[in-house]
Amino acid sequence: MANIFPSRRIRRTPFSKGVEAAGVKGYTVYNHMLLATVFESLEYDCAHLKEHVQVWDVSCERQVSIKGPDALRLLKLISPRDMDRMADDQCYYVPTVDHNGGMLNDPVAVKLAADHYWLSLADGDLLQFALGIAIARGFDVEIVEPDVSPLAVQGPRADDLMARVFGDAVREIRFFRYKRLAFQGVELVVARSGWSKQGGFEIYVEGADLGMPLWDALFEAGEDMHVRAGCPNTIERIESGLLSYGNDMTRENTPYECGLGKFCNSPEDYIGKAALAEQAANGPARQIRPLVISGEIPPCLDAWPLFADGRQVGQVGSAIFSPEFGVNAAIGMVDQSHWAPGTVMEVDTGAGILPATVQDRFWR
Repeated sequence: MANIFPSRRIRRTPFSKGVEAAGVKGYTVYNHMLLATVFESLEYDCAHLKEHVQVWDVSCERQVSIKGPDALRLLKLISPRDMDRMADDQCYYVPTVDHNGGMLNDPVAVKLAADHYWLSLADGDLLQFALGIAIARGFDVEIVEPDVSPLAVQGPRADDLMARVFGDAVREIRFFRYKRLAFQGVELVVARSGWSKQGGFEIYVEGADLGMPLWDALFEAGEDMHVRAGCPNTIERIESGLLSYGNDMTRENTPYECGLGKFCNSPEDYIGKAALAEQAANGPARQIRPLVISGEIPPCLDAWPLFADGRQVGQVGSAIFSPEFGVNAAIGMVDQSHWAPGTVMEVDTGAGILPATVQDRFWR
């Protein structure tokens, strides 16, 4: 595949200097910004993540700041999740849907105050959607993209590394909660969250000028802990069943199809509620399932159709070989008729037809 041509439209990050010095070997583009994809190799990066600690530049998780008297009203309108239960120090996974109930994004909402929230985005231009709804409804809110760049610390030694930089208060942070902790005299939102199942934190770095000082401080503090630069790892995320918007789910899918029905609990008349009513009552006709694909697979660059008895019964959105589990692990959207564990289908990888078997659960 050709290299990404540099352009001002594809933004560097406050941590790009550190990422480049660490020997990044590949990038993707996510929210118009660079996101590293590999350093040593996918396999080595994955094994290291599971044993040690990594620092990830995830500035591409751009923030949509929604502030004002109608901030909560707007959030209740664009997400099916019940926002009234959100605690003051909490982060919420909030699927956002269109008028047909299709997924637009699956951000994490951070409650900064009763009238101020950040939406930490997956790949997608949700700011324009929120701004359009606010203008159309005449809501009293200010919607901007603030100068906030998340930096993740992930891995089994994440607590130890973070405690060296922010103090032992980080150990008290509960899952999907946050504390405001000081770095160089500036209080930053530090949340126990991140796009891996290895445990860790996301630091919402306000102000690009703090980027490299924090990056350097983490590496200096973790010199004896085998700390390395890393990034969201495709192998680990598929093993863990962490869905990628744009790969495993798109606007063609509803939250119920993505296995996110538990987050559709709002009593409000949110956008798309009527369209989701049947699935809310009876369940979806298709849904995300873990799969094992037998044989040798190519890179999954396009959706791979799943077939049974000569008809399409789903598709694979992500697939890769897992060295730890010794299988080609995959995430697929499968019709109800074929989603039971043990069901065998055929997947067209573009390089051949291979058996694909539904699993009872993801690997971690």
